[in-house]
Amino acid sequence: MLPFYYPKPEETLPGPSSKTLRHTTMRVFSFRNKVRSCLRVTPAAMKKNVLAFFLLVFVALGWIAAQDPAFSQFYADPLGLNPALSGVTEAPHLALNYRNQWTNWNGGTAYLTYAAAYDQFVGRLNSGFGFSFSTDDQGAGLVKTTRIKGSYSYRVRVKNEFFLQFGLEAGLGQMNYDWDRLIFLDQIDPLNGPVDANGNLLPTAEQRPKLAQLSYFDVGAGLVAYLPKGYAGITLRHLNRPALEILGKNSNLIEGLPVFFSFHAGWNISLKEGNKGRDAAFLSPNLLFVKQGAQGQINGGLYAGFGSFFAGLWYRHALKNPDALILSAGVRKGILKLGYSTDLTISQLADYKPGMVHELSIGIYLSESERWKQNRRSNRYNNCFELFR
Repeated sequence: MLPFYYPKPEETLPGPSSKTLRHTTMRVFSFRNKVRSCLRVTPAAMKKNVLAFFLLVFVALGWIAAQDPAFSQFYADPLGLNPALSGVTEAPHLALNYRNQWTNWNGGTAYLTYAAAYDQFVGRLNSGFGFSFSTDDQGAGLVKTTRIKGSYSYRVRVKNEFFLQFGLEAGLGQMNYDWDRLIFLDQIDPLNGPVDANGNLLPTAEQRPKLAQLSYFDVGAGLVAYLPKGYAGITLRHLNRPALEILGKNSNLIEGLPVFFSFHAGWNISLKEGNKGRDAAFLSPNLLFVKQGAQGQINGGLYAGFGSFFAGLWYRHALKNPDALILSAGVRKGILKLGYSTDLTISQLADYKPGMVHELSIGIYLSESERWKQNRRSNRYNNCFELFR
């Protein structure tokens, strides 16, 4: 029996045109349209729980796909963007990120994501080292995924001020799920859906597994090429394609997690030169393309820094439909950098009022301490990475 579960799409709408994804990686199956055709819920019942049902119920085909946490403020989570960015700030760097997505989902929050990372460049080894931890809570505890990863980067000077930085990452993931909240086909009534008159889930013949968690090993790689004013990079994750299943040994259904691919690039435009190797004011247009399996998205926008303040405006497109506008702003003082962003949904999902999307970031940059400021005068300090600092 194939289970339903609360998914993590950026946009999941009723109807055959709902091929979208949250701005994270997720395996989506065309089989879902076949299953949807047998869910002939009455208009009254549909209106009653349209948000909870269509946003949360999805076909898993025997397993729940793990997802990479991704933030609208991707520049505040460099290790989450590319392992080759390990040590991009030269000095020790601590990043803390929090995302609260769809605050009006079924009376609560749909998705909560937390991430913490530390990275540092070691000059004598010409290498960067990083460590990251993240946890992702989907559907108010339905699926919780925790990941721990280590990353490494190595820098190569190609010619003059043109550099390549290679990156590798490896780590462990653990997924915990609430079996009692999964919905199977034999629980769905054609008229009333998966619940009885009292709102209780209908019984299923599916057997409960012995373990309510999955553990897996995951590896990835990345590359960044950069000049003093511009950079471009690629990331590949799930290279070993870990198999994640929740029901028995359905080997014919488990193909492994699709490889995650991203391309990202940016340019730094100096508006006013500052001292100690840093621009007092700058603009940085950036592009981020993400692809996994048949799904993908494009983020494009502008990041601006003016002294101690910064702001950004971004547009996200889910390949086949518009997704969201992203507004961000923050302040940088000494070694501390604080940022806030919100996603403004511009797709049809906005009609269902899923609630706000809030994101907070805290960065501690020891490169702003007096000890490290002298490094900005060296050739190693490139202004193309201003938005990451």
